[in-house]
Amino acid sequence: MAHVKSYRTNVKIGNWNEDLYLEESLRKEYLEKRERGELTAQKVDFLKQNILRQVKLSVTKDGRLHFGDAVMLVNRGGENRECIAVSINADINSLTKNSPPSIQAPCGVSAARGLQPCTRTTFIITSVDGSPEGSTLHFEQSFALKTTSDFASGLYLTSDLQSFLKCAKKSRLQEVNLVDSLSFLSWWRIVHFDPQERLENEGLPVPANEKVLIMHCKTNQALAVLGDQILWTTFGKEYEVTAHTFLDSHKAEQDNNHWMLCTSDPAGDGLLLFNRPKSAADDKEVAQANPD
Repeated sequence: MAHVKSYRTNVKIGNWNEDLYLEESLRKEYLEKRERGELTAQKVDFLKQNILRQVKLSVTKDGRLHFGDAVMLVNRGGENRECIAVSINADINSLTKNSPPSIQAPCGVSAARGLQPCTRTTFIITSVDGSPEGSTLHFEQSFALKTTSDFASGLYLTSDLQSFLKCAKKSRLQEVNLVDSLSFLSWWRIVHFDPQERLENEGLPVPANEKVLIMHCKTNQALAVLGDQILWTTFGKEYEVTAHTFLDSHKAEQDNNHWMLCTSDPAGDGLLLFNRPKSAADDKEVAQANPD
């Protein structure tokens, strides 16, 4: 008797009905999520479109910083890092479930190499002592740094004493992040970067686009960027930002702590920092930061 096949390749075997139902269910769930914009790829695109939206920085006609100014916090770079700006380190988990979504607190910060003024890199100098908006910011005067109030939700740059449970992820130094409430932990002050000229400049107006130190009022630690601590973010390779004062052999703060509160070129051509005529000191600094 010739061998007869008991079934053909198109015969349904096993839990075929359950498998078919599960496949249809997954397809339906995928289409519903895509329609609502809840797919991971859609969330990432939404985050980038909103947080990288261009923002106009303030223009300082008198060369000074004022309360209400929109600025970028820029570090010119050093031996092991490029020129960077303090940025919101948000991912899709940082989005609220509101409609439309926005950045929720607490949220981390990082140092990004992109220097385009946008929602992610723009901070507003905010008064904490009752100074009216538009008045001049002075050395040693307390202030807060707030993100823009649209997609970035108006969060405040904050730090606190490091502990075992609360510290920077990579370096374990004092953490810097963004919160939604203004408190003494969000107070900062500007001091002159040169210790020998610090006393003479106390109480004077703070110049825009000039190298300064940003000190945390509660802990007296300086805002710093760490070129040897790499963070892999939604936006690529970036550096960790912390509050820690790095001193050299002369008891002066190192370039990790040197910041510029940058404003816009009056002509609208981007940061004034890169469009103004360079001095010999600027050329020397750039040469030291980029020895090659």
